[in-house]
Amino acid sequence: MRILVAEDDLRLLKTLLHILEANAFSADGVTNGTDALAFAKSGEYDGLVLDIMMPGMDGVQVLKKLRSQNITTPALFLTARTEIEQRVEGLDAGADDYLAKPFSTSELLARIRAMLRRKDNYIPDLLKLGDLVLNCSTHEISFGAQTQGLSGKEFQVLEMMMRNPRMPITTEQFITRIWGWETSVDTSVVWVHISNLRKKLEKMGVPLKIRFVRNVGYSLEVGA
Repeated sequence: MRILVAEDDLRLLKTLLHILEANAFSADGVTNGTDALAFAKSGEYDGLVLDIMMPGMDGVQVLKKLRSQNITTPALFLTARTEIEQRVEGLDAGADDYLAKPFSTSELLARIRAMLRRKDNYIPDLLKLGDLVLNCSTHEISFGAQTQGLSGKEFQVLEMMMRNPRMPITTEQFITRIWGWETSVDTSVVWVHISNLRKKLEKMGVPLKIRFVRNVGYSLEVGA
């Protein structure tokens, strides 16, 4: 999946590109509406993430021009909380969704996944590791005939580990990707969610184990 990100705050743009690339997306970034329009017209993108307020041309104007030319690439707007009128205008112009700043990494990724489901080749809703199935839409895990619901953060922690089995993930990586790069969340919060996941997996008899790797982080071991 290839995403175009248009954001005039260079620091935020770099962060958004890093988040997307760390979660298996290809991403290109531009800092103004004029470039956003030119790049988006290429037809090479599966989705667009557009800041509303940009120099040259704002995000709403960009999307209106794209839609007028029958370019239907799904689009997500990034907006300030005060830009209510612009949000409505953007949705009327053909946006699929909007996300108000500041936002968490997990919500950004969830909204992008939802946006991409409008395409034929969207990211699968079901993530499988061995006989364990994680439903990315309902936030439930299934093993045999058993199904167990997860909290939002439990789901995000387990999703990261299932996408990277046997690979240690640091608490800092969990926090940055799930709670966001400006969060004040303490590392103990990660431990709590890991502990809850361990209990749920053990109760279901899932043959996977979340191991603590000293001075590194946590890894999901297959066939442990």
